Amino acid sequence: MSTTGPTPTDTSSGLSVANRYGAPKRGLSGKAKKWMAIAALAVAVVIAGWMSFSIQGSDDVSSTDVGFNLSDDGTVLVDFQVMKDADATAECAVQALSENYAIVGWKVVTVGPNAEDEGAANGRTTAHRVELRTESPATTGGVNSCWIVD
Repeated sequence: MSTTGPTPTDTSSGLSVANRYGAPKRGLSGKAKKWMAIAALAVAVVIAGWMSFSIQGSDDVSSTDVGFNLSDDGTVLVDFQVMKDADATAECAVQALSENYAIVGWKVVTVGPNAEDEGAANGRTTAHRVELRTESPATTGGVNSCWIVD
C-alpha cells in the first residue's frame, strides 16, 4: 500500500517550519554584542557630556523666590532675587498660580545692568518686587524662569 500524504518526518515541527519560513538566521556572536554595547555606552556618554556643557553654558542667570503677598483677589506682589553678571541684562517670567496650579497672572520683567555697589556680591545679586494683576484669585506667586538678553 502506498501513501500519498506526508510522512512523519516531513510533518515534524522543525522541518515544517523550515520549509515554510526558511532556515533560522544565525544570531549575533557574543563578541559583536559586546562591541555594540560598548558603542551604545560611548554614544550615551558623549550625549550626556554635551547636554551638561550646553546646560552649564546657559546658566548665566538664576533666580530665587523670596516671597509673595496676596493683596486682593486681583493682585499679587512677588519678591525675588536675581543672580547674574552685574553688567548683563536679564528677563524673568514672573507668574501667579491658582489653587489648581493654573497660571492666572504672568509678566516678563527686565532686570538691567547694575553697579557693583547695588545689591549683594558686587552687584551680582539684586532684589526685586513685581506686582501682578490676576484674572482670578491666586494662591501663590513666583519666578518661572530667567534668561540673559543679548
